[in-house]
Amino acid sequence: MSTINISLPESMKAFVEEQVTQGGYGSVSEYLQELITQDKKRQMREYIEKLLIAGLETGEAIEVNDQWWQQKHTH
Repeated sequence: MSTINISLPESMKAFVEEQVTQGGYGSVSEYLQELITQDKKRQMREYIEKLLIAGLETGEAIEVNDQWWQQKHTH
């Protein structure tokens, strides 16, 4: 693993340390890794939502059911 050094105001440092303790994290590093993972997931959801909206705004509407999904998964 790589390391990154960051500077935080004392109030933010105290907040992070409190979150580590209250959240059951083993370390500040573990807490920050979780925050980054959550942010990556949030960004992916936003990207997928953007694609879905773009798809809905183009072409004719079709019915999407289990059979349609199964066909998409096999191709």
